[in-house]
Amino acid sequence: MATKKKKLKLKSLSASRPPALKVAQSISSKATRTLIRAHHTLEKQKARALADGNDAKAAGISREIESKGGLSTYQKASLLGQSNDRGGDSSRILMEWLSPIVPALKEQLATGQPVRMLEVGALSITNACSRSRLFEIERIDLNSQAEGIKQQDFMQRPLPTSQKECFDIMSLSLVLNYVPDAVGKGAMLLRTLLFLKSKSSSHVPEYLPSLFLVLPAPCVNNSRYMNEEKLIAIMTALGFVIVKKKLSNKLVYYLWRLESPTTKRGLGFKKEEIRSGSSRNNFAIVLR
Repeated sequence: MATKKKKLKLKSLSASRPPALKVAQSISSKATRTLIRAHHTLEKQKARALADGNDAKAAGISREIESKGGLSTYQKASLLGQSNDRGGDSSRILMEWLSPIVPALKEQLATGQPVRMLEVGALSITNACSRSRLFEIERIDLNSQAEGIKQQDFMQRPLPTSQKECFDIMSLSLVLNYVPDAVGKGAMLLRTLLFLKSKSSSHVPEYLPSLFLVLPAPCVNNSRYMNEEKLIAIMTALGFVIVKKKLSNKLVYYLWRLESPTTKRGLGFKKEEIRSGSSRNNFAIVLR
């Protein structure tokens, strides 16, 4: 990551997600969680140091990250934490939610115009959505883990030039929380509006076009700056309505249908404290 202060602004996501790991070794689920939490904490401290222009402190934190195994060890833990044998395939939830419209999805497939899905931050080509064979899926990630996943930064992806190039469904599963600053998180959500089809072009308007959003549960239930009420307010301001949600101890899952994009509306969601306490995390979304 660059050490100049001006590089902190989220022009891309490459500063926030680690490089590919070629070989995954066994790590216990407890050790996996500990490693991921520690790495996130250090990355946030590094981002704050860069924001303050303290390059020396940022460099010191980088050395500490490397001393703990570096990004490759973190990527190994991340992959294991999301593996099927640990119940980590979030797309299983999405397929459950879409079950009422499976007949419509099959009809679309039979016409040669399948429902299009963009999976951002894809780690696998064998998840539940892929196995269903109901979608035309495009998978991207900053550091491709497999053939069939394009190495691409969503924030740098060329914009669609027509509805045909847009998507019926977008998946941001454990992606938004990797973005290192609150403004960048807001920018990512705003950018999804440019890639989703219009509701008028959807063959299943009660569900599509939609955004599947998955976050660690503490981002919503233990943040100083975010709770579910505020998340819903942000998504509503962007033009989304909630279709489905599931809250667990570890993760929160949402399916948001896009009613009408509102990128030109004056948006003013700031980083304001909602909860106090030293045990809170700093997850926040800022829309300017």
